[in-house]
Amino acid sequence: MDFDAVRTFVAAADAGQFQEAAAELAITQQAVSKRIAALERDLGVRLFTRTARGAGLSIDGQAFLPHARELLRVAERAEASVRPGHRPLRIDVIASRGAASGLMRAFHRAHPEIELDVVWLFDIEKAVTAIRSGAIDASFRAVAAPGRPLPEDIASVRVLDEPLQLLTGPGHALAGARSVPLPRLAGHRIWMPGVVPGTEWAAYYDDLVAEFGLTIEATGPNFGSDALLDTVADTPALATFMGGRTRLVWPAGHDLRRIPVTGPTPVYPHSLLWHRDDSHPALDVLRAHLATASAGHDTTGTWTPGWATPR
Repeated sequence: MDFDAVRTFVAAADAGQFQEAAAELAITQQAVSKRIAALERDLGVRLFTRTARGAGLSIDGQAFLPHARELLRVAERAEASVRPGHRPLRIDVIASRGAASGLMRAFHRAHPEIELDVVWLFDIEKAVTAIRSGAIDASFRAVAAPGRPLPEDIASVRVLDEPLQLLTGPGHALAGARSVPLPRLAGHRIWMPGVVPGTEWAAYYDDLVAEFGLTIEATGPNFGSDALLDTVADTPALATFMGGRTRLVWPAGHDLRRIPVTGPTPVYPHSLLWHRDDSHPALDVLRAHLATASAGHDTTGTWTPGWATPR
């Protein structure tokens, strides 16, 4: 149904004359007549009866008028729902406990007036597809993995370098260390069942292994972080890597240790991805917030893979 015709019908019904409706809509009286005639053809009824004073509603016109008003109200709400700034900013943070989730919580505290819709998408292909389709506005990812360049319509900026920490149980050989040099981890078993081949974090750890001769095992099913913490706490031979910004909670009896890794410190490069044509005004606010939050970061003494988006 032509909403311009419906809008014209309501204006003519309220005015009682096509001429006044034309003036209100800033169109000609002939255009009003054509729109009403087209709407009558679509509906198969006469909506107006011509009188000496102008145009009066027919019985069918009277029946249609409240529904026409509701159609226009629904159309206005539909338009408002996608009008820039009138819908929530939709952001993918990959996981609820990760660094990206923490960044968005800080953004929300700084800008509580901006409505947010947070989602969790597992792999970068789904995230990029969602950005390109308009399903989300942005995503946090480690981008530019070998052989997987971003499409030209997707922009990115590196927003956070997250240092990795070694997580061990109390019986591990390194449990008492204040820090551990990265090369010293060669020969230790690092268990990371969440490293899935084909993901950007798998590419990151593949390069870390190749660079420093580490042993990272991704064997066994991934039952989530709680099961991982249970196993590391009970197995002196195993350790795992955790991002320094990853939020973890474990039973006091686990006595887990988060140990800084140095010489160099491996950092995970988080970038924000968005579509170049996305006009949501809150996206600019988010980028400005993240730029301020990451300003002055010193990369001296850190390691990232060669394919990471430069700062």
